[in-house]
Amino acid sequence: MNISEFFNVNTIFFTVLNYQMSYLEFFGTIFTAWCVWLAAKNKVSNWPIGIIGIILYAFLFYQVQLYSDLIEQIYYFITSFWGWWLWTHPKSKDEATEGKELRVGYTDKKYNTLAIAAIIVLTVIFGYGMTKIHLILPGIFTLEASFPYLDAFTTVMSFVATIYLAKRRIESWYLWILVDVIGVWLYYQKDVVLISILYFAFLLNAIWGYRKWRKEYEGLDNRKVLSTS
Repeated sequence: MNISEFFNVNTIFFTVLNYQMSYLEFFGTIFTAWCVWLAAKNKVSNWPIGIIGIILYAFLFYQVQLYSDLIEQIYYFITSFWGWWLWTHPKSKDEATEGKELRVGYTDKKYNTLAIAAIIVLTVIFGYGMTKIHLILPGIFTLEASFPYLDAFTTVMSFVATIYLAKRRIESWYLWILVDVIGVWLYYQKDVVLISILYFAFLLNAIWGYRKWRKEYEGLDNRKVLSTS
């Protein structure tokens, strides 16, 4: 098998229960799941591991015509380096943990309101664009996009959630939970069953991640109070 065959979604790695698993789907899923698990554990290593999964999924989504998800992977690729930098280079002592990493926290209501408005507006714009992309760029996107508005909605939410995650804000998990609920259904409809199952695991992981980050935030806040009392 050569490299081009590895990156072809039709190159089958193995078959289980009559489901044909490609190399792309299998290894993309492994690295992505590993990344999400590390993120829930609040580990910086989630960023480099995630970058590998992002590259593999970008090839997969292009080939199954989920173009919003393809663009999402490009965005993730860029923001992963940004998040990696932010987590390891806090701007001030107040933002840092004892290990000199960015500390977990919440975002103010004004920023959250802006984020919600951005999700609504960008979903409409992005979704409409995806309904026309095969007409605008027929040489690249040869087939019509599947579920353009729903795919755009989860994509935009993921964009915002990634910004929250890069800033180590607990609100990221609220968005990931909603993205994962929709993802379970969407990927099942697109017959990439392993990714659908993965998103169910992501959903459970997001709930666990939220609880872990919240507990860590409360612990950091209590230590800060004790240190100043």
